[in-house]
Amino acid sequence: MIKLYSHHIQTMKKHAESTYPEECCGLLLGKIAKDVKTLIEVFPTENTWNDEAEQAFSGIEKTINPSSTKRNRFSIDPKIMLKVLKEARERNLDIIGVYHSHPDCPAVPSEFDRAIAHQGYSYIIISVQQGVPGNLKSWNLTEEGNFQPEEFQ
Repeated sequence: MIKLYSHHIQTMKKHAESTYPEECCGLLLGKIAKDVKTLIEVFPTENTWNDEAEQAFSGIEKTINPSSTKRNRFSIDPKIMLKVLKEARERNLDIIGVYHSHPDCPAVPSEFDRAIAHQGYSYIIISVQQGVPGNLKSWNLTEEGNFQPEEFQ
């Protein structure tokens, strides 16, 4: 389960709306106690998907797509992730997940999302239909490598 507040949802939805028709992405900072993640801060990042990112992910089975663009892929610069992780730890926080949008698609993980996911993180996906952010769902990766819906409150 992940606990989040309405202002967190609004931050993610505004980010998704501002980047449409491309995917937005960002990091979720918070605390973990037992099986409950508490979101403290939404950290929007730039979607750095480009030819270099596509090459970096080229070894991931079933994710090669000749039309891979920021409209259907996202990437967070590893330097930004490391910087945010260090700053979060100084504040006694962790990266507890990642969020991104699906322009004109449902808030359901793609094969690419599954292939790059890590266990233990929450993956929040915002569906953006014709520029309007709507449905938001959170997902966890199981030990078997499949996504399951994650409750949020």
